[in-house]
Amino acid sequence: MSRIILRASDEAQMLQDTCHAIVDLGGYVMAWIGFAQHDERKTLHSMARAGLGMSVLAPVDGTWAEEGWGAGPTGTAIRTANVVVVRDIGRAIDLHPDALHAEACAHGYGAVCALPLRAGDKVLGALTILDAEAGAFGAAELETLGGLARDLALGVSILRDRTDQHRAAQRLLLVDRALRTLSAGNRVLLRCTDEAELLAEMCRAVVELGGYRLAWVGYAQNDPEKTIVPMAHAGFNDGMFEKLRMTWADTPDGQIPPAIAIRTRKPCVRLDFATDPRFAAFRQGAHRRGLNASSTFPLIVDGEVIGTLDIVASEVDAFGDDELAVLNELSADLSFGISNLRMRLRQRDAERTIERMAFTDALTGLPNRTRLRDQLGSEIDQVRQQQRSLALLVLNVDRFRDINEVLGYQQGDGLIVELAQRLAKQIGPSAILARMGVDEFAILLPGAGAEHAEATARVLLRGFNEAFEVAGTRVEIQASIGIALFPGHGAEPDALIQRADAAMYEAKRERKGIAVFRGDSEAQARERLSLMAELRRAIEDDQLCLYCQPKVDMATGQVCGAEALVRWLHPQRGLILPDRFIPLAERTGLINSLTNWVLHAALGQCYSWRSAGIELPLAVNLSARNLMDPGLLNRLTGLLTTWGAEPAWLQFELTESALMEDAAKALEILTQLSAMGFRLYVDDYGTGYSSLSYLQKLPIDALKIDKSFVLGMPTDRDSANIVRSTVEMAHNIGLEVVAEGTENRLIWDELASFHADVAQGTYISNPMPTAQFQDWSAHHSMESRVIH
Repeated sequence: MSRIILRASDEAQMLQDTCHAIVDLGGYVMAWIGFAQHDERKTLHSMARAGLGMSVLAPVDGTWAEEGWGAGPTGTAIRTANVVVVRDIGRAIDLHPDALHAEACAHGYGAVCALPLRAGDKVLGALTILDAEAGAFGAAELETLGGLARDLALGVSILRDRTDQHRAAQRLLLVDRALRTLSAGNRVLLRCTDEAELLAEMCRAVVELGGYRLAWVGYAQNDPEKTIVPMAHAGFNDGMFEKLRMTWADTPDGQIPPAIAIRTRKPCVRLDFATDPRFAAFRQGAHRRGLNASSTFPLIVDGEVIGTLDIVASEVDAFGDDELAVLNELSADLSFGISNLRMRLRQRDAERTIERMAFTDALTGLPNRTRLRDQLGSEIDQVRQQQRSLALLVLNVDRFRDINEVLGYQQGDGLIVELAQRLAKQIGPSAILARMGVDEFAILLPGAGAEHAEATARVLLRGFNEAFEVAGTRVEIQASIGIALFPGHGAEPDALIQRADAAMYEAKRERKGIAVFRGDSEAQARERLSLMAELRRAIEDDQLCLYCQPKVDMATGQVCGAEALVRWLHPQRGLILPDRFIPLAERTGLINSLTNWVLHAALGQCYSWRSAGIELPLAVNLSARNLMDPGLLNRLTGLLTTWGAEPAWLQFELTESALMEDAAKALEILTQLSAMGFRLYVDDYGTGYSSLSYLQKLPIDALKIDKSFVLGMPTDRDSANIVRSTVEMAHNIGLEVVAEGTENRLIWDELASFHADVAQGTYISNPMPTAQFQDWSAHHSMESRVIH
């Protein structure tokens, strides 16, 4: 008997083998096992039997209730959890039920024993054994049979535990499959830019990466027939969907799961192809393709059901609650992806304008700095493969600010346009001309070496010998040109741009017109290493100073906050501006320590302001390295606790480039920062690669339009249009707009007409030490300049 129980892998087989062993090996006339159900009737299900006769003793379905059949030995053993023995059935005139007594006497059976099957405190059922001889089931025999009953109950418990574990493992596998599908679907959402591509890739991800048998998306048409049109599918390419004719109308043909989900806006889940009448028309084909269970999810876009996502599994028991929760999230993500792509289409014209402005200089139509960087990277890759060189020339107009002040900005812009046209005529057809800044151009010469680059620079400078005609005035200007070469001066775009720029400043400083980057001298290298060490000490010794620049609510004219800025008060070198030491901090990894100092100083200043009754937030800049800092969130929590501060005391500004460097990590950190209660701003918007449709996915609160667009508004209508359209679209998706570069009243008034929310710039105030802010705010107001 023990071998039967130990070797068993199937509960039903173990029970049946046990009954046979009791009869065949034990010599009893009958053995029967019944399991108790805890329903209202207290049903007793017959699970196994062996031997002859006694249909009354071993019914298919009896009861263990204390009446009728249940008052007999088996029912009593279950209710009392005790062994019940009748050693002489013929003399037991009170044996219940009466039919049991009569049948036992008729067949000459002598004794019956019912042994409860107990698993812990629970009685599973009973093992009932019949012997032909009256007087059977003595004490020793009952001890042996009791042990058998205990072993059998233990075997049942073990097998059920195994079954439960297997089912749990199977459910985990199915949930894991759903999670893989969700993860793959999210990658599809991030990658796809076209709705048809999104649907096809989502179906492919569900099948190929998620492991489901079939996935398809159908769209509900609003034609008279209310047709459901399959838009994408994966799993089978045997023409199945080309033959389908489906409707979502509430007609006999429209009782299929996709139609019901469209009409009710609710999922239809856990549908069995073999038994569900709604699959009658598809049953034969489903069986042939191994399709056993299906779930259908409505796709709701902008409040309207546009169709369904149908997922089919080969497992009959697929689509448990946890699995369905994940797949519901997947369908919601797909709905969001469709909505997002459609919104992107509606914004196409504005996006094209933004994209053009992001890569093209609005005044000259030339590639801008961002575009040049991309082109430089591509050219470096190409000449590297060809084992060739290239040259980058940076040209800066000398004293252009003086020219602007004398002629005015409009005439200055005219001069830049004429200069761009003249430079374009002087360079060869393979060269690339770009505008890098207000008075700065770059010329990229693929394949050029030092000699070719210097010859080109001399040609360009000779072009300045002829005066420029601007608004009827002849203007003579000069320029300085710096040259950097690949691979000698760098192998990355930023390195070449930086070194050509450094060479240009050398040419300007030494007034020699042209300079080739010479590389770091030994003294320069020592200087940089020294400054790195001094910066570390400056952070540790608190040599840094916190400045701020106020921001004003344009609707009220009231100061609504300030941006935190850092200055380095060096004991020997004096005041060092951030453009000198922040890039150094980024390169050396000190940026996290520097940011920590700024955060601590900013919270301390906010605490001081609040003590004086000034409840304004300070905005702190975070870099890409800060977002990668694993200790950022914990450090913020600790600083808030230290100062007894609320997240509303701080705002965080992040550039588009920082967000795009590692988009997934940035989204994760921003989501956590937003959940903590911090307001998040995208800084320098319009100079990077992102779009409003991408930013809509981020938990941000506001955009800061780059000052290059804002400064250009008075003279350049493209700049004004891009600012206006950015404000409108940002407001449409619930974002606040901050305008950097508010340098004069003309810009202020135009921003106000666009309904920009917040202004920041020298028209309001230059950056100031935070200690001066309280006195400044008490004596300054922009209320008189608000346009009502």
